[in-house]
Amino acid sequence: MLSKPLALSSALWDPSQKGVFPSIMVFKRPQVSALRSYTRGFKSGHERLHKGRPIMLGNLLCANQGPKKDVTTRKQEAYPQNVDLPPMLPKKKKKPYPIPIKKLKQAAREDKKRAEMNIEKPLDPPKNGILVPDLIPIAYEVLDAWKVLIKGVAQLLHVIPVYACSECSEVHVAQTGHHIQNCLGRTSSSRRSFHSWVKGSITDVIVPIESYHLYDPFGRRIKHDTRFEYDRIPAVVELCIQAGVEIPEYPSRRRIRPVRMIGKKVIDRGGFVVEPKPWRSTNSSSLVDLDTYGAYGRFPPPPSSDVARIAQETMDAYEIVRWGVEKLMRKYTVKACGYCSEVHVGPWGHNVKLCGEFKHQWRDGKHGWQDATVDEVFPANYVWHAQDPKGPPLRGALKRFYGKAPAVVEVCMQAGAQIPVKYKPMMRLDIVVPESEEARLVA
Repeated sequence: MLSKPLALSSALWDPSQKGVFPSIMVFKRPQVSALRSYTRGFKSGHERLHKGRPIMLGNLLCANQGPKKDVTTRKQEAYPQNVDLPPMLPKKKKKPYPIPIKKLKQAAREDKKRAEMNIEKPLDPPKNGILVPDLIPIAYEVLDAWKVLIKGVAQLLHVIPVYACSECSEVHVAQTGHHIQNCLGRTSSSRRSFHSWVKGSITDVIVPIESYHLYDPFGRRIKHDTRFEYDRIPAVVELCIQAGVEIPEYPSRRRIRPVRMIGKKVIDRGGFVVEPKPWRSTNSSSLVDLDTYGAYGRFPPPPSSDVARIAQETMDAYEIVRWGVEKLMRKYTVKACGYCSEVHVGPWGHNVKLCGEFKHQWRDGKHGWQDATVDEVFPANYVWHAQDPKGPPLRGALKRFYGKAPAVVEVCMQAGAQIPVKYKPMMRLDIVVPESEEARLVA
């Protein structure tokens, strides 16, 4: 038997409340558990249960309260106040797969079924060797930003001091090196894990990740004995070349007919072509601008009035390169070794036996290829953020109060550039670093 509907008080209804819609609530006497679940979220006023019957004290507003959208809450969800520092992957373990292993096995089973039924594998550009016209302007934009990034960092290093450890890969951007004991070098035990600081270079800020340049990525694989016949160029540049950028010094094959495959076997690649000899110009400086080698000496120190402008241009170029590489890698295949830092731009990895990381003897020095991530092609190289670069060095006792930022972002920030919003949570700018004797009193 149903109870009579309750009257809705007009004094409690406020039409300015968003997401609140008045309705009538009907209670059923025997279902006490259901009554509790309903009344727990929809009662305003005082209510108590007595032997399964709701006894109302005062007026009851029965309303369907929808989720209110708060602008501040949405911003905090997109960019939280503080985020954890990037984890250090163990070297004695294989890197995690960017794509879940279940999806890889499922795709392999489907390809195997098609191959057994002699069905051709469906390939969309650029997986079939055909360029994607929409990505060609992005590739040119990334290459131009890459040149600006190298030039800007090389100029800022004349103004902003950068230190690098001579025993490990630690980098610090400040007037002096920090005193955090996290060195993992060979002689770190004799130094109690303190770093051995030396003057840093541009390769400490922009980590040089190189790959082999291929005229035809779908052609013959690079073997261990023929590895010296191919040029090594930055992986970002090779990705832009395969995406449509034309560089006379590094020619690339542009296909008109698509590549056809059945399973893992290529049935039509348009034949093997002879790779043309690259055109080398003695007066051309295009190749020099694409590499970080010697960039510190090529560019003189900037005037003090232009430091802030160069820093902002460098910051913008860094964001363009990272955005463009991420967009190109959604279409173009890039492989990375699951054990070392080797990267190969193309549908398959090369057969060069130069991997010397964890259990390389079991693989005869061959790389364990898997899909690459953006951080493997264009590493961020996180460094400790110094709130006061000219102040006292960072100490290990206060390590949990310090934040981190990419090395390029830290250099540009100290030179006067504006910090992008997405890096602020990891840099922990809102945390006040206490004194060493006060650190144990902080919760």
